Amino acid sequence: MSVIHWIAAAALGLGMTAAGAQPFPAKPVTFIVPFAAGGPSDALARVLAQAMAQPLGQQVVVENVTGAGGTVGAARGAQARADGHTILLSHIGQASSVTLYRKLPYHPVESFEAVAMIAEVPMVLVGRKDLEPKDAAELIRFVRTNKDRVTYGNGGVGSASHLCGLLLMTALKADMTTVSYRGSGPAMQDVLGGRLDLLCDQTTTTVSHIRAAAVRGYAVTMSERIASLPEAPTLHEAGLRDFSLAVWYGLVAPRGTPEPVVQQLASALRAAIADPGVSKRLSDFGAQPISGERATPAGAARFFRAEVDRLAPIIKAAGVYAD
Repeated sequence: MSVIHWIAAAALGLGMTAAGAQPFPAKPVTFIVPFAAGGPSDALARVLAQAMAQPLGQQVVVENVTGAGGTVGAARGAQARADGHTILLSHIGQASSVTLYRKLPYHPVESFEAVAMIAEVPMVLVGRKDLEPKDAAELIRFVRTNKDRVTYGNGGVGSASHLCGLLLMTALKADMTTVSYRGSGPAMQDVLGGRLDLLCDQTTTTVSHIRAAAVRGYAVTMSERIASLPEAPTLHEAGLRDFSLAVWYGLVAPRGTPEPVVQQLASALRAAIADPGVSKRLSDFGAQPISGERATPAGAARFFRAEVDRLAPIIKAAGVYAD
């Protein structure tokens, strides 16, 4: 075969390979949500799924896979085919799961390719309306002095409210009496009813009660004050230096998903979040969209790893496990 014929044959072969390769996405994308339908995580995912469909050119279908604090759904995502057609909604609970669950079939960082961070939802420390302290600084002194009789509720082991309580007690160097509920909703009902002293929960469930003066709003857990509660100080301002916690959401794909596919998913997510309608919906949920470095695959990967490293020693020191 002449050189010219060889080059022509090679070029034809390359063309056939390129033509035979399926573009991404070649079919609908499954968006796994490791929590029940109807909750805040599900609502967030459904807004994003609808908005990402257009830039991807394929339908994005939400699948709720629940159980064991979100670890069942995360395992399903980790074990999916690494072609980008299955993605997973990541959550602050995934960063704590590797410590809370000692026999996970996956690793929350190593088993996934980070796509991007999505949003953060601030948390607020609230108390029953007749609790003695009038502000956050008074509350800190009150808890340190009366730790044995102060009750703190959470929505179950591994929940954001549970993590907030662990961080709070570590920062205060005071162990309150902890009461675990099946979700933060029942815990809030006991705060409203005066049967529980304190709860740390998302703005989506706390702001309306604070506005109605049904609970005391002491402080937000973010590093800066938030627009929905401008009068509420941060815990850092109140004296707990460097205290920062938010319910964050991210997007991940199974480990081994090709980088161009990951980048395409990240681009579709950014396009979705940039849509004014989506931005408003996120704001309605109390969520603050994330931009900048953490909205990239590399930045999100660093953040996920840092969160695992930050939460692990706190959970280990508490000696609380979910299995």
